[in-house]
Amino acid sequence: MGLTGLDIYKLLPKTNCGECGPPTCLAFAMALAAGKASLESCPHVSEEAKAALGAAAAPPIRLVKVGGSGGAREVELGDEQVIFRHEKTFYHPTAVAVAVRDDLGDAELGRRLEYLKDLAFERVGLTYRLDMVAPTFASGDPERFAGVAKAAAATGLALLLCAEDPRAAKAALEAVGDRRPLVYAATSANLSEMAELARSHRVPLAVRGADLDATAALAEKLAGMELKDLVLDSGAREPAAVLADLTQIRRLAIKRRFRPLGYPTIAFPQAQEPLAQMLEAALYVGKYASVVVVSAEARECLLPLLTWRQNVFTDPQKPIQVEPKLHMVGTPTPDSPLFVTTNFSLTYYTVEGEVAASRVPSYILPVNTEGTSVLTAWASGKFSAESIAEALATSGVAERLRHREVIIPGYVAVLSGKLQEASGWKVVVGPREAAGIPSFIKSKLAS
Repeated sequence: MGLTGLDIYKLLPKTNCGECGPPTCLAFAMALAAGKASLESCPHVSEEAKAALGAAAAPPIRLVKVGGSGGAREVELGDEQVIFRHEKTFYHPTAVAVAVRDDLGDAELGRRLEYLKDLAFERVGLTYRLDMVAPTFASGDPERFAGVAKAAAATGLALLLCAEDPRAAKAALEAVGDRRPLVYAATSANLSEMAELARSHRVPLAVRGADLDATAALAEKLAGMELKDLVLDSGAREPAAVLADLTQIRRLAIKRRFRPLGYPTIAFPQAQEPLAQMLEAALYVGKYASVVVVSAEARECLLPLLTWRQNVFTDPQKPIQVEPKLHMVGTPTPDSPLFVTTNFSLTYYTVEGEVAASRVPSYILPVNTEGTSVLTAWASGKFSAESIAEALATSGVAERLRHREVIIPGYVAVLSGKLQEASGWKVVVGPREAAGIPSFIKSKLAS
């Protein structure tokens, strides 16, 4: 268990200088014990105190980096400070890895790796991608596994080498060079061999025990061997048991500062049907896996999972926003319609989708409302005649259009008179709901 605030206070210089942020050393000690401050913030702490406070100053869940060298994408795991994201936020999104068995035929293997390499989704202005590819030792041939690992490294994704046979793990590590893969997994049966591989190749190592207690004991033993970059698998496979173990690990690491469990976690959904597998994976993304390893690869399966991950790991106090600048739908002309909305992503992309559905090239100008929707922004004064007029004046849209006509959402029709006075533009009140935009445009063009 970590040191208490009073324990930490006894080792601080007690100058109460305030240079660390909190006004007193006691307040700083309490913040440090709660994981809300860094020991480096104190300019007067002695080297002896730093050594004594090393464990207390460390984050409750260690940051483990996979990849990031040799051209591989870097994935950061762990280093979370809270159990619930509304307490602060979650920082390192769950890495999604797709398993690739080494007993696949060469043609199918090449197809799958090429597909995973290029897999990406564009949604609400964001790009979703896979993080890792997981070559899985199923052939019984270490050299075959090494070849598959080398081919997987060429995708540029971070690597998760799934091989409990030390011979296969060693061959793959030698094949992928300095890609810094995560090796899965050290168990009670292969602990010393896998520990030596992780140490000699300087790579992170996953550890799996028969249950949570056994996993903690193995992690503590590996830490005693100076292996710090660990990832935990409690050994459970039934969803309710996995969820219980992941929750226990997070709570014990953050609330109790139980160091043997202060590491990122990994989970393996067991459902065979692809959509059921995604539901299981989504459960682990929400609570509290650092890596989920799936076998399903279809776009229609992975997009919902990556979308859910994005929602979970978005700061709840900062809505997703689009850039408040002039946007074009299609190839608009100087006579094209101009729509005004807010820069809340869901609002903007709903409007954009309906404008695109109308097949009428148009301009859309999202006003900076700090990511709030139309009615919320209007009620708070962020979507006002003044803010819309300022956006019209600074966006450059006047230079692109021959007309001076702007379409505002029907819900804020009350702004039309004041906006016309403030901007000099003719204000047209559009439909209340975005779904009415296509028929609105057609009727307007016909009139």
